[in-house]
Amino acid sequence: MSQLYPFLLAPQFVERIWGTRDLAPLYQHRRSPEQTPVGEVWLTGDECRVVNGPFAGENLAALAGRFGCDFVGEAAPHSSRFPLLIKFLFPCAKLSVQVHPDDEGARRHGEPNGKTECWYVHSAQAGAQIALGLKDGATLAELERAIAETRAEELLNWIDLAAGDLIYVDAGTVHTIGPGSVLVEVQQNSDLTYRLYDYGRPRKLHLQEAFDVIKEKTFAGRIPSSGSNGNLNLITAPYFVVNKRTVTENKEQLITRHLPPYSVQIVVGLEGSGWVLAKDREPVPFSRGEVVVVPASINNFRVRPHKNLEYLHVCLPQDEVKVPQSVPSDQK
Repeated sequence: MSQLYPFLLAPQFVERIWGTRDLAPLYQHRRSPEQTPVGEVWLTGDECRVVNGPFAGENLAALAGRFGCDFVGEAAPHSSRFPLLIKFLFPCAKLSVQVHPDDEGARRHGEPNGKTECWYVHSAQAGAQIALGLKDGATLAELERAIAETRAEELLNWIDLAAGDLIYVDAGTVHTIGPGSVLVEVQQNSDLTYRLYDYGRPRKLHLQEAFDVIKEKTFAGRIPSSGSNGNLNLITAPYFVVNKRTVTENKEQLITRHLPPYSVQIVVGLEGSGWVLAKDREPVPFSRGEVVVVPASINNFRVRPHKNLEYLHVCLPQDEVKVPQSVPSDQK
C-alpha cells in the first residue's frame, strides 16, 4: 500500500490592497480591524503545508517532487509539480485590469505553463460584478489609448454576479473583479499576471507583456451547470473539472476512479463540515474554508457529512476535453 494518504492543508492568507479585514463566516478567527487586508486565501499553493499524519509540515511542492505521479496522477501535465492552484478571493475594491498568458505565451516568458482559471461565486452582494473581455466593437488600440487616459474600465464588458455562478476565464482574456463577492478560484498552477490598468493606483503595469498575450476574442463567460440531486458539474474544461456536491446527514458520497489517466482529487469545504474517508487511512475531518487533497494513488474515497455539507470536488480531466461553451451575458 502506498504511504500516501488524504492531506488536510493549512490555508495561506495573502495580503492584497483590495482585500478585507473580515473573512467571516468562512474564517471566523481572521476578523480584526488591525490586521492587514487579506484578498486571497490559498488552499493548494506550492507552500501550503500538510497538518495531519506523518507528512505534517511538508508542503505541496515537496510532496509532488518526491512522489510524482503517485501523488498528482498521470493526468497532470508535469509529473513533479502540483497541477492546480485553488483560492478563495475576498475583493472589497476593484482588482487591477489584467490578463494571463496561455501555455505558449508563458513559455515565451520562461514559465512552465499559463493560467486559465474559473470562478465559482460563493456569495455575491447586490451589484457585484466582474469584467470579461472588451465590449463589442472595442479594439486593442482603443484599449491602449483608454489606459493612457485613465478610463480603461469604460471599454470592459461588465457582468452581474449571483451566488452559484461559474465564470470561465481562459488565458488571454482581459478581466477584472469588482467588490462585493466571495469567489473560489480554480486555476492552472501559475501566479503569472500582467497588469494592464489600475485606476490610477501607483502600482507597476506590464503593458508590453500584457499586449503580447491578449486575445481579442476568447471563450470566457458564464458556464451553465448540469446534473441534479446535489451533484452538479459546474465546469469540465481542458485544465480542470469542478463539481459541486451537497450531502445531507446520514448519507455519504463515494468518489472512485475507473480508467486512467488518474488525477489527484481535491475537496474544498463550502458549508458545514465532514470527513474524507479512504480505506486503511485515518479519517480526515474538514470544514468550510478547508481543503483535503487526495493523492491519485488512492483508488476511491468517501465524503461523509457531520450534519449537512456542501463542497467542491476538483480534479483534472481524464480525457481530451473541448473548451466549454458559455452562455451570452448582457453587457453593462
